[in-house]
Amino acid sequence: MNQVFKALSDPTRRRVLQLLRERPMTAGELADHFELSKPTMSAHFSVLKAAGLIYPEKEGTTITYRLRMSVLEDALLGFAETFGMEPAGTGRRASRRVKEREA
Repeated sequence: MNQVFKALSDPTRRRVLQLLRERPMTAGELADHFELSKPTMSAHFSVLKAAGLIYPEKEGTTITYRLRMSVLEDALLGFAETFGMEPAGTGRRASRRVKEREA
């Protein structure tokens, strides 16, 4: 989980994840959204891959990245559980909100 939070700590990497939520993109398409060098973008991709948040599909010389949402969801749920928080819509908090609305 530490690798996930390391990956999420950088605004560039968070923006890459936002872009990949829209659709899979090639490394070049992603790089076009930033004013960073290719080696710098490659380093960001490496951190995201190591955390399991994205995965590459290579076709010839083109690499297309896809978001691995399940890893992100698991990390966020684990984080919430660490602090005794429950996801919205589940558990005691949700049932308390329903009871408050009914009253």
